[in-house]
Amino acid sequence: MTYSAVNTIWVLIGAALVFFMQAGFSMCEAGFTRAKNTGNILMKNLMDFCIGTPAFWLVGFGLMFGSGTGLFGKFDPFVRGDYSHILPAGVPLWAFAIFQTVFCATAATIVSGAMAERTKFSAYCIYSAAISLIIYPISGHWIWGGGWLAELGFHDFAGSTAVHMVGGVCALIGAKILGPRIGKYDKNRKPRAILGHNLTFAALGVFILWFCWFGFNGASTVGMDSDVLVERAGMVFFNTNLAAAVACCTTLIVTWIRYKKPDVSMTYNAALAGLVGITAGCDAVSPLGAAIMGLIFGVVIVFAVEFFDKVAKIDDPVGAISVHGICGALGTILTGLFATGSSTEKGLFYGGGFHLFGIQLLGVVTVAAYVAVLITIVFLVIKHTIGLRADAEDEIAGLDVSEHGLLTAYAGFAMLPDTTTLEDGTDPIVVTGEIPVAEAVPVKKMPSFEEGTPKFTKVEIICKESRLETLKSAMMSIGITGMTVSHVLGCGVQKGKPEYYRGVPVEATLLPKVQVDIVVSKVPVRSVIEAAKKVLYTGHIGDGKIFVYDVENVVKVRTGEEGYDALQDVE
Repeated sequence: MTYSAVNTIWVLIGAALVFFMQAGFSMCEAGFTRAKNTGNILMKNLMDFCIGTPAFWLVGFGLMFGSGTGLFGKFDPFVRGDYSHILPAGVPLWAFAIFQTVFCATAATIVSGAMAERTKFSAYCIYSAAISLIIYPISGHWIWGGGWLAELGFHDFAGSTAVHMVGGVCALIGAKILGPRIGKYDKNRKPRAILGHNLTFAALGVFILWFCWFGFNGASTVGMDSDVLVERAGMVFFNTNLAAAVACCTTLIVTWIRYKKPDVSMTYNAALAGLVGITAGCDAVSPLGAAIMGLIFGVVIVFAVEFFDKVAKIDDPVGAISVHGICGALGTILTGLFATGSSTEKGLFYGGGFHLFGIQLLGVVTVAAYVAVLITIVFLVIKHTIGLRADAEDEIAGLDVSEHGLLTAYAGFAMLPDTTTLEDGTDPIVVTGEIPVAEAVPVKKMPSFEEGTPKFTKVEIICKESRLETLKSAMMSIGITGMTVSHVLGCGVQKGKPEYYRGVPVEATLLPKVQVDIVVSKVPVRSVIEAAKKVLYTGHIGDGKIFVYDVENVVKVRTGEEGYDALQDVE
């Protein structure tokens, strides 16, 4: 066989970009979940690739691309057989093999986000091996390996169904069997918003995925050595980008109307929804078709996320089921409507009749049914053997520490406390300490200081974070030289201001505030109070409160001074 350097380099660059999508998925999933599970999320995404690579090499590649029947390829451990019948023109076997390996790993990693924060790591590793060994390769053979769907003319250019819907269906079944996270639903089965801890991570992940998608879709031409392939690659790039951008604009408008403000996380999900949806037909539709499809994805993603959260009661922290499962299937079906006939037969809207549309619909239904049956068996076997879900106490503590012995993925940074409550409104599960109370170190009462010292007063000010700098300046202007500032969570009698996160009302009982503690003796307490009121007052709910306490004594550790002298800073 004569190899083409241009085609080979194009395929290898595409493989590298699709591999880097693992970084995008890692950031996206970590950002949309809580800090106490960050290490676990990163570990699962790493192992999806590291387990999937040898599994696909050992068994998966042969089952997917071997010359077998219309249902599956052949058992060919270590890829030793002849694959000349399936190799793209001018591309050597191992370049094609690594290109397909990274696609397999992508399908596996989709499930991580939907099953996040409550899955045993050992159970997840077994799942990851199962999808790469059997589940993905067999349905992939039907579509890309010369199987029965390929013979019918099923069109899935880069994997809306073969990769994304397969991962999305696995995510749906896994999340359903697992059940929701502790505290996700109240006693009336109404969903609570569980906010992701780092929107910056999530945004970075989406942009990485968007960038890498040009390799995911573009390099699926598997060649650049002819004018036809060059022109097709340009169209693939353009349609891929256009669908994602239109989907984002659409979701922005939809959420702005529904929630009164444009939802950030949902709009980022829309970018992925557009990318996933256009993947099947990015080579077959016109830019107008891609834009219309993007608009549809932008609407569907909002209602799909809300449906699984509020109606189906399936807890999907990152929206993977809606993005990959729903939009993957929808994009494949819409290709049967919008295909122009340039690289496949024409869709319904371009005079092709119902033939392609029917094949697309048949392929989506059969692949979804096959994957659903097989993954259900896998998850139920895991559930009834080693167990699928982490213990409740481990889930509350966070999977970082319980599964990996990692106290925090953010050493040196303080994190907001987890305020999870149980569905029935009872007290949360207590994560007990290791030392019994009877063995704890006793606290000894220290002797009191001498009486007759001046009066000390502690002024505690709770205010908005945005007012801190103004408050500090006001305090220093009246002679306050020392204060302690803490970031706290709290609420007043108004129970905060209602907001929305991914379409779910946020429990606004605890809002971020700043607590400023000042102990005064020389400066009049009333001066402190009036100065604080002057700079904090707006007349709106949430201006804050001021508490005044008597202080018994003050001790300066450095000099040993007590009382009035301890509050002075005279060298």
